[in-house]
Amino acid sequence: MSKFLRFLGFLGLLVVVGAAWWLVRIDELEAAGPRTEYFLYLAALCVVTILLARWPRLSGTLLVLACVEFAWGLGSWALAPPGSPSLLPPVTAEPLRFEWHPLLQAAPVPGLAFKSATGLAIRHSSQGTRGRDPDPSRLAGSGVVATFGGSATYDIGNGEGDTWPERLDELLKGDRLLVVNHGVPGYTTAEHVLQTAFYPEKFGKAPRCAIYFVGWNDLRNAHIPDLDPAYADFHLPSQVDSLKVRRVGGSNVTISPLLTVLARLVSAEVDTVRYGKDPYALPPAGVSDPAQAAIFERNVRSISAINRTRGTPTIWVGQVVNRDRLKGDGRYGWLPRVRDRDLWPLLQQSNALLERTAKTLGDTYVALPVDAFGAADFVDEGHFSAAGARRLAALLAPVVREACR
Repeated sequence: MSKFLRFLGFLGLLVVVGAAWWLVRIDELEAAGPRTEYFLYLAALCVVTILLARWPRLSGTLLVLACVEFAWGLGSWALAPPGSPSLLPPVTAEPLRFEWHPLLQAAPVPGLAFKSATGLAIRHSSQGTRGRDPDPSRLAGSGVVATFGGSATYDIGNGEGDTWPERLDELLKGDRLLVVNHGVPGYTTAEHVLQTAFYPEKFGKAPRCAIYFVGWNDLRNAHIPDLDPAYADFHLPSQVDSLKVRRVGGSNVTISPLLTVLARLVSAEVDTVRYGKDPYALPPAGVSDPAQAAIFERNVRSISAINRTRGTPTIWVGQVVNRDRLKGDGRYGWLPRVRDRDLWPLLQQSNALLERTAKTLGDTYVALPVDAFGAADFVDEGHFSAAGARRLAALLAPVVREACR
C-alpha cells in the first residue's frame, strides 16, 4: 500500500509540474504570484504524500485533498468562459481598489497607485476619485466639473491619462474648468443619488456643474420580480462581491480552492451582507420593464432636484455600448435577466426616457451619435478603448463649455 501511495504521489507531482509548465508556455503563470503559490501548495501536498506513505490513512487523505484542489482550481479555470471568475488564483496579486462603505457598499481606496495585471496604470486621488490630485493653483482658479457614472466613467478599460474624464479635462483647461471623476464600477442612479446628496464636494470645492453618464448599470435590475425601489435586494449587496470588499468569502480567492468554497459557504450563511434574492433566470419575453424604468426616472428627477437647489447645472449623457459584441441569445454576465441582443434596445429605451425627463426638468441632455462609435472604440461589451475615450471627450467638450461656464 505504501509503495502504491508513493507511486501515486510521484504521478501527482508530475501532473502538477506538467500543468504548471503548460501554463508558463501560454503566459498564464509567472515566477511569483498567487497562482504560483497555488502550484507550490499542490506540489507540497504531493511531496508530503510520498514522505508519509508508511501511514496510509494520512497519506491517502493528503492525496485526495491534492486531487480535489487540482480539479477545482485548474478545472474551474479551464471550463469557465474567457474572462469569467474561477477558483484558480490570479496570475499576479493586485491591491484592493475599493473598500467597504456603509452607504455606497464600496468606494475607491484613496491614494491608490499601481499597475494592473493587464498593464494599465491605475491611480486614485487622496479624495478617492479616479486620477491624480489636481494642481493646487489650477484648482483654486477653476470651476469643478464632476463626472458621475459606473465603470464606463471610472473607465476600467483605460490607464492613467487615457480615461475620458481626463481627456475632457485636457480639452477644458483653457476654459478654467477642472474635471473630477466620481465614477465607480457598478454604480447605478441609486448610488448617484447618495453621491449627489452627500459627497459632491472633493478637494474642498463644490461642482460648478455635474455630468451623469448613466443607464447601463440600472438595466442590470431589469426584469427582476418585485424589484426593490433602491435596488437593495440584489444590486447593492452584490457590489460587495463585485468590488471585492467582503473580508471573508464572496469573490475572494485563496490558494486553496477548497478553502475558498468553504469560506463562501460560511459567508453566505453568517455574513451581514446577504442577497435578498437570486435573480439569475431565463430572460422574459420582450425587452421593456416599466417597473425598473420608473425607478430610473425617479432617481434622475431626485438627482436633478438636489443639484437645482444648489445651483448646479446637470448634464445627462445617454450611454452607448459595443453592439458588435451584443448580438446573441446568450448573456455576458453583468445583466442577469437580459439577453445580449436585448441590451441595446433596452438601453435605447432608457436613453429616450432620460432625454424626455431631462428636457422636462430643464437639464442638458447629450444624445451621442450611435454611428460615431465602432468596435475599435471599445475593449469589450461597453467600456471604452483609448480611442473611444478621446472620441467621447471631444463630443462632450462643446456642451460642457456651454453649460458650465
